[in-house]
Amino acid sequence: MAMSANPPDGGPAKLSLVVFSASYDRVHYALATAAAALSINTPVTLLFTMGAVRALLAADGGGRPGWQNLPVETGGGDGAARDAALEAKGIGAFEELLAACAALGATIMVCEMGLRAGGILPADLRDDLEIAEGGLVTFLRDAAPDGAMLFI
Repeated sequence: MAMSANPPDGGPAKLSLVVFSASYDRVHYALATAAAALSINTPVTLLFTMGAVRALLAADGGGRPGWQNLPVETGGGDGAARDAALEAKGIGAFEELLAACAALGATIMVCEMGLRAGGILPADLRDDLEIAEGGLVTFLRDAAPDGAMLFI
């Protein structure tokens, strides 16, 4: 996605998100933040690393994508249960937010270090998304000088 010369409404020219946490709640919020930025024409790059890489795992033998197995911050349960509860309250579901980010042109990147640390192969990731492999240097070079960077 091409960056605009002028940030929308005085906001950053680009949003670069490091998605580090293995918590469903935090990864879900990173996707919500990215979708919001994209909706106002702010380009976004999401770098999934360390525990958050599991959110991009392909479905297991039971048909559960990786994010459904992520732990939640409070209240117990897993990502699947929390997602159903949020969706029942009219809050965007994980798959909905992830699909919106992809459709609106977000760059979805997975950190090579995060893959190695988690013992995850690129072949273990979802194949319905365009996922770029990269590292911190790639991510930092992708960031805009007049953009914003968040660590979640």
